[in-house]
Amino acid sequence: MLQIQYIKENRDEVIRRLKIKHVADVEARIDEIIALDEQRRQLQVQSDSVKAEQNAIAKEIGLLFKQGKRDEADAKKALTSELKNQEKALGEEMTRVEQELNTKLIALPNAPHITVPEGRTSDDNVEEGRFGTMPDLGDNALPHWELCAKYDLVDFELGNKITGAGFPVYKGKGARLQRALINFFLNSAADAGYQEIQPPLMVNEASGLGTGQLPDKEGQMYAIPLDGFYMIPTAEVPITNIYRNVIVNADQFPIRHVGYSECFRREAGSYGKDVRGLNRLHEFSKVEIVVIEHPDRSYERLEDMKRHVGGLLDQLGLPYRILKLCGGDISFTSAMTFDFEVWSGAQKKWLEVSSVSNFEAFQANRMKLRFKDENGKMRLAHTLNGSALALPRIVAALLENNQCDEGIRMPECLQPFLGFDMIK
Repeated sequence: MLQIQYIKENRDEVIRRLKIKHVADVEARIDEIIALDEQRRQLQVQSDSVKAEQNAIAKEIGLLFKQGKRDEADAKKALTSELKNQEKALGEEMTRVEQELNTKLIALPNAPHITVPEGRTSDDNVEEGRFGTMPDLGDNALPHWELCAKYDLVDFELGNKITGAGFPVYKGKGARLQRALINFFLNSAADAGYQEIQPPLMVNEASGLGTGQLPDKEGQMYAIPLDGFYMIPTAEVPITNIYRNVIVNADQFPIRHVGYSECFRREAGSYGKDVRGLNRLHEFSKVEIVVIEHPDRSYERLEDMKRHVGGLLDQLGLPYRILKLCGGDISFTSAMTFDFEVWSGAQKKWLEVSSVSNFEAFQANRMKLRFKDENGKMRLAHTLNGSALALPRIVAALLENNQCDEGIRMPECLQPFLGFDMIK
């Protein structure tokens, strides 16, 4: 959530940056927020004035009783009763205005960083670089869903029987590969200084609001209305919410966590869009890195996180590219995002496997995540997160790019976790 003081002091800048995200009616929405804040402030002044008048009259009533002027004291008491009614009415109006202001602030997306490129769709994202060697598989290369069937690694029909489309069953060496990747990613993050967290797979509404999944992505989350819970779309949500309503010590920065979880996404509206095999699932495994950082160093930390993700892909031997997302493709909560895409050799296309984002103070303001700076001033921290990594498309690319006549070669970095070097 954007800070109201920042919006008021930087109205034109906020509008300009939100236009990069193509926010509809942005001028009117910003001006309405500023007007509601001014109305709230005026109501507060009136309420304070009424309270001050009540206090002054209370002192007068005491003096009048001491002086034996009961009739005058009773008249003042009647005036006090009227002032209490005014105070109550002002309080009720102020509550209404504050709720309306908060609703409008929560519905406003984060302002993108000034360096975020303009654009409307993923076609306008800016490629920052390509890394690794593209595989030469020939014309007979099989897509991963055929490899999964050939080597009995993933059963999509069985998942459809048990649950539905988008809930695959991993079997045998396919399950071993999943577990090996999770352990490799977790161990790599631990070596880089991230503390491991095993989070709940369900969160409450306050947690969803805190990190910005609600109300923006309510239709994409699996809800459990009887209990008021939501299945998590990523471990970012429960891990970041560890610090909701927390004042951290500045000397703790950077606070770094890593967590493995299953992720659940309805993917509403995505049917027919790259849904073959592991390309798009409703449940999938992911290792997430989360950082809480001092505002002055958050973009330096973003670069560290990018290097960490790139290092994982380098060790896996997967060719990849890094994209800087444009304003139209960046998420509701993000100020800046970099996507990592791996090359799928048999499908002959790029598959997104990670998004690394800086949310600046947007999530921290919603969660009231603060710290005291060197001057003793209370400030909002910055939050960042990234996939390190999401498994389904990593598995797809590994199977496709490493297929050969003998079977499917496994990367050297995974072999200690797998216990084998080839799927045959």
